Amino acid sequence: LTAAAMAMAVTPAFPAETALQAIRVQGHGPILDVESTMWIQAKPMNVAMLPQTVATPNNPKPAVSELKVRAVHNGQWLALLIEWKDPTKSDRIVVDEFGDQVAVEFPIQSKPGAMPSPMMGNSGGRVNILQWRAAFQHDIDKGEPQVRDLYPNALVDLYPDQVLRTADARPYTGALGVDNPISRPKASPVLDQMAEGFGSMTVKPDQHADGKGVWKDGMWHVVITTPMATESASSPRFEPGGSTVAAFAVWEGGSREVGSRKAWSSWVPLKFAR
Repeated sequence: LTAAAMAMAVTPAFPAETALQAIRVQGHGPILDVESTMWIQAKPMNVAMLPQTVATPNNPKPAVSELKVRAVHNGQWLALLIEWKDPTKSDRIVVDEFGDQVAVEFPIQSKPGAMPSPMMGNSGGRVNILQWRAAFQHDIDKGEPQVRDLYPNALVDLYPDQVLRTADARPYTGALGVDNPISRPKASPVLDQMAEGFGSMTVKPDQHADGKGVWKDGMWHVVITTPMATESASSPRFEPGGSTVAAFAVWEGGSREVGSRKAWSSWVPLKFAR
């Protein structure tokens, strides 16, 4: 009931001054330049982040209380520049340590008065969630780490695939063995996902989104970009002059935030310049 009430609290029918404005810029294709001067033209919106106290394990005191968000589009691609303070750069995943992440969420269908829940959607209310991960960015920028890079004191005498057939070694390969998409080689630091409520998050077969993150002077600067229109039934369609809503989530790995231990926002109106 709480999630349903929050879903109805915000709709695209908001005055322009209260909406995040996606200005139109020149060019075509994905928008990935974090430090481009075009971002200066886009008016920033400060998005208040809320504690996640609905699902367990919850996060009553999240580390990040606010995101600064800018939006641009070139008629083909939408891009969001998301910035927040984070004194610890967490871009490695090892036992008992977590990575920094940020996500933006869009309803697949934006209908005023009938919006899905901003907390990962709901049954019949599918959402598209684009999640950037610092660990993925690290692997793309610097290459995937070897075991000794993550665990310098590890001792390995033999790997199963050195003595077993591929099919027999598969149970020993962990997430790779069950084809977990998180463990595949990364072409992008952004996961293009869909959900219809808690526990339903699914990585989409076709990955369209992209992004780039830079940590500098105690702040993350992350661009997430996605096509304004695709043939996928699990992707929203945007158009110049139109509007929708967006919601955000952020995790600070240095504060042991992961999974449902996050900060989140309700729907924010988003308008596209012609």
